[in-house]
Amino acid sequence: MTGVRYPFAAPDGDTTREELVRSTAAKAAESAELRLRVLDGLGPALAACARAMAAAFRAGGTLLTFGNGGSSTDAQAVAQLFLTPGRGGRRLPAISLTGDSALLTALANDVHFDVVFARQLAALGRRGDIAVALSTSGGSANVLLGLEAARRAGMVTVGFAGSGGGRMAADALADHLFVVPSSSVHRVQEAQATLCHVLWELVQRAMDGAASDGAAPGGAGPRGTGGV
Repeated sequence: MTGVRYPFAAPDGDTTREELVRSTAAKAAESAELRLRVLDGLGPALAACARAMAAAFRAGGTLLTFGNGGSSTDAQAVAQLFLTPGRGGRRLPAISLTGDSALLTALANDVHFDVVFARQLAALGRRGDIAVALSTSGGSANVLLGLEAARRAGMVTVGFAGSGGGRMAADALADHLFVVPSSSVHRVQEAQATLCHVLWELVQRAMDGAASDGAAPGGAGPRGTGGV
């Protein structure tokens, strides 16, 4: 495992503490630089997405998130952030489509793994809801089919991808697409986590601004699977 994460590490264990510290510091600096660069480049697009999401929430929409592997964990974290933001945050309805293991495995076993998100979106999604798809490659079949199902249902579609964006970008499957310019899965997921937190904050501000203007607040409870 050490050899995978630190390819310079000597097999006999002679790698020095200083070398490991330098490698860790370099990775942290690379991650921080990428996050700042992405935020600087995608700031206006994040603000536009936040306004669209806030409008959907005010109209009674629910956020539905999905992804595979580490992106599945990130999808659950995003849904949890919107659903239970902690003190000072506005609670907004959200569901992670990877949170129900019984439903997920039933669809994978009885139908096909490629449709585990599309089938849920067809059943749970409504026009005006928000679908957030996370992928490091932008090419996962089940994620792409999920976005297609969300678009057919009339949902606001938001995509997070890495590298060149894959088919998610090539086929323009997301109304709001955020591509992290890196081929490293680790750096992509770190940057995506930052983008999602900034997006949440911008949605909160947009909701607060609408409330101060007299618009009806959102906050209806999530439906279907009971949240995350």
